[in-house]
Amino acid sequence: MAREFQRGHKAKISDLTAGTDLYVGVQISGPGLTFDISCFGLDADERLSDDRYFIFFNQPKSPEDSIQLLGAQSGDTESFRVTLDQIPSQIQKLAFTATIDGAGQMSQIAPGYLRIVAGGEEVARYSFDGSEFSTERAVMVGDLYLKDVWRFAAVGQGFDGGLDALLKNFGGEVAEEEPEAAPQQPAVPAQSQAPAFAPPPQAAAPAPSFGAPPAPAPAAGPVAGTTPPAPAAPTSPQTFTPPGQTFTPPGAPPAGQFAPPGAPAGQFTPPGSVAGQFAPPGAPGAFPGQAQPFGGGTQLAPVPPEANVRVVLTKYAEAPVGDRWTEQNTNLVRATLTKDAPILAKQGSMVAYQGDIDFAHKGSGLLGKLTGALTGQGMSLMRCTGNGEVFLADEASRVFVIRLQGEQLYTSAQGVLAFDESLETEVRRIEGAGLPGGGFFSMLFSGTGAVVVKTRGVPVVLPVGAATYVDGNAVIAWSAGAQAVTTTSLRLRRSGYARQTTEAVNLQFRGAPGNFVVVQPFEV
Repeated sequence: MAREFQRGHKAKISDLTAGTDLYVGVQISGPGLTFDISCFGLDADERLSDDRYFIFFNQPKSPEDSIQLLGAQSGDTESFRVTLDQIPSQIQKLAFTATIDGAGQMSQIAPGYLRIVAGGEEVARYSFDGSEFSTERAVMVGDLYLKDVWRFAAVGQGFDGGLDALLKNFGGEVAEEEPEAAPQQPAVPAQSQAPAFAPPPQAAAPAPSFGAPPAPAPAAGPVAGTTPPAPAAPTSPQTFTPPGQTFTPPGAPPAGQFAPPGAPAGQFTPPGSVAGQFAPPGAPGAFPGQAQPFGGGTQLAPVPPEANVRVVLTKYAEAPVGDRWTEQNTNLVRATLTKDAPILAKQGSMVAYQGDIDFAHKGSGLLGKLTGALTGQGMSLMRCTGNGEVFLADEASRVFVIRLQGEQLYTSAQGVLAFDESLETEVRRIEGAGLPGGGFFSMLFSGTGAVVVKTRGVPVVLPVGAATYVDGNAVIAWSAGAQAVTTTSLRLRRSGYARQTTEAVNLQFRGAPGNFVVVQPFEV
């Protein structure tokens, strides 16, 4: 029985089916409307960095046939065959979209759906209709995306532009037609006889059942053998840049210098590890346990000159993918809550929530209150429980999600925004003379879960060397294998610090290669 999805719902493909050879069908219609249904193969930055993975009427398959356009069949307006285990690693998301070719609005469409079929059995269905849209001319229907494993997300997000604007939104380019192109087209005699890309009509029947990945699908054979040349697109007035070229998205780093976040999340390196495993300062490495480098999330695409209000706001829409903790942007994080899995967050950090969420003050007891008063590491927390999503931020500070896998991490209380309640927390004393204001203690997180750290400005991650000194008011976090000792600077004294009303005290870090310390460009 197919699992019904609503807009914003997500699930692992492995929870829907054990198969990896999938049929994706889209049904969309409207009076007097014609639709172009496409699949965008996007990279880790959600950009179309290789236009060979833009699958549409004029390019019906990817180079290795992992994504194929099958045409209208089995009651679906358009359908695709997707073989997940053959998709190259640089492709992290498949975005299925529908755009109106010509005049019209998405508010005019009849009830439609996107469905996933595996082994001839429908396993997932996302239904939508025109009441969910208004003046949009395109809709991003659903995504298959890689987050450790392949997952499905029901998106249902409208977009005011047509196919060319949607292509630009994903970082692609639309090539302008050259003046001499028109007289060249009649020179191909076969064009007038060959039909546009459309598989033979099929009688209503259950969706096709794909076999093992090496075997071609029943419906895919005629399609692969009748691929039309590029000029055969009858419904699109523009000419897309021909396959074989590679797009360079605006602001993207040179090829080969970006590590896609599909790789396993990093872990903190314990003491005694091999030197050189930690990225040096300035390298585009990721925060420990994080897939994205410091500096924030996905770069926003430039807005075309003809963009109206809805197109502009689409850039800032809620991120449709992610796991329990999702960085919406550089300053906002979303936590997806389920029953029996609450989180603890700084009081007052909630900026929005969706669903049935309960917020309660988290008391620490008499011992906890005394510890907080004596150490300066006391935290005013709220406990968030229920089913839904909570959006957290703190005075536009940058936020980073650090995922622990049975590991430990030291932080200052001022640098923590939220964390999983399943983590164990402990106040630890830092040996030495003490920090200004009595803050000679730190917070130790242990176990499996996530800690959301906030910083003022873009931090730097320093590898711990033989003599690594950090201003105690600027340190945010450090690895458990690094030993922190307070020390008074005799050479810098007060002149080397932003504040001259306190004693010049900093932290010296020692440890085996592979340890690190996180420093923000701001003193608390």
